[in-house]
Amino acid sequence: MERNPGHHKTSSIRQVAFASFVGTAVEWYDFYLYGTTAALVFPRLFFPQLTPLLATLASFGTFGMAFVARPLGGIIFGHFGDRIGRKSMLVLTLLLMGGATFFIGLVPTFAQAGSVAPILLILLRFMQGLAVGGEWGGATLMVVEHAPERRRNFYACWPQMGVPVGLSLSTAVFAAASSLPDEQFFGWGWRIPFLLSLILIGIGLFIRLRVVESPVFAQIKNLNIESKAPLLEVLRDYPVATILATGVSYVIFVQFYVVTTFALSYATTQLGVSRNVVLTGVLFAAFGLFVGIAIAAALSDRLGARQVALAGALGIFVLAFPAFWLIDTGSPLLIWIAMSTWIAGGGALYGVSGALTSELFPARVRYSGISFSAQVAGLFGGALTPIIATALVSWSAGASWPVAAYVAIASLFTLAAVYRASETHRVAIDQLRSAPAIS
Repeated sequence: MERNPGHHKTSSIRQVAFASFVGTAVEWYDFYLYGTTAALVFPRLFFPQLTPLLATLASFGTFGMAFVARPLGGIIFGHFGDRIGRKSMLVLTLLLMGGATFFIGLVPTFAQAGSVAPILLILLRFMQGLAVGGEWGGATLMVVEHAPERRRNFYACWPQMGVPVGLSLSTAVFAAASSLPDEQFFGWGWRIPFLLSLILIGIGLFIRLRVVESPVFAQIKNLNIESKAPLLEVLRDYPVATILATGVSYVIFVQFYVVTTFALSYATTQLGVSRNVVLTGVLFAAFGLFVGIAIAAALSDRLGARQVALAGALGIFVLAFPAFWLIDTGSPLLIWIAMSTWIAGGGALYGVSGALTSELFPARVRYSGISFSAQVAGLFGGALTPIIATALVSWSAGASWPVAAYVAIASLFTLAAVYRASETHRVAIDQLRSAPAIS
């Protein structure tokens, strides 16, 4: 059932893409803000009774709690996104994320509330994970299912561009708060970026409420062919697609959290680099990620999503060891170059991952299929990565090569998954009952 490529006006497509971009930027501002704070603040304020190494591991453990919740969020919001609609789920995820982030800014520290403090932190981080588990799939599908077919990959990159914007915004706000004297920063300054999220959530809601539902889902509703149990249908009928979609996303999470979370702790504790230098490095990394996604947007409709994804995954593999060689110099300039150039490959892969994985599932179970797959990849690639990387550095007496090897091996898994995924470039996205064959 082929949709007329001219069915949607360009202005309508741009409105939907912009709404997904802004909403995604706001949600990831909230989500990434926690990662930065987990690396630089929480070990001192919420785990002061532990040694520095154990405190860092415990803090990264709370950070990883979101990745435990993300598959559950993908299941819940994917289920209702396939039964009720994409738009309503995006509004709910934005509200849930904003509320959790705001209350993190109010959580008492260990000195104020004892063991209750980290428990509250874990619960709120779990809520963040639920929200972001449903956010990515919905934001991606709102654009993919609105877009004209010959420009699908280009527009599918727009919500992905919200990620580096959210990352850079959270890092910039945190860096501004971090410029306070340590007594004020650790006393109350770190809370300001979390409390400011309330304003951003209001902006995101205003924009998201103005867009219409996905026309593909509207067609499903009109035909009354919604799946009664979309995740069960995905696991039963599309197990290979699920494995491939998970593999496509795996190294994206591994590399991203090595650069934006683990590297902060590694550079400051192992190399003695100042906090502001590594925070500036994250800003450069966000720029590199944005550039990688922009390159994917420019090339993917011409070359196909799979070709761009293969190049991105290969870039992660090739630069894994050189990136850490530059970071280990301790030179601010070389650290910034390493963080920004290495993550560009991940940006190219991430930019096309939404379109590539969406095309693996039929429309009636697509929200559940891509959300569950991506969040399982996040559980193994995101939650465990900072912990594994920290343990590897401890095992190697401070050396970085095991972490580089870990990322390189992860990239090989993704390369295999991308290579096996069917290239469904410019195939109609409104397939309601059947998915493309897996080559």
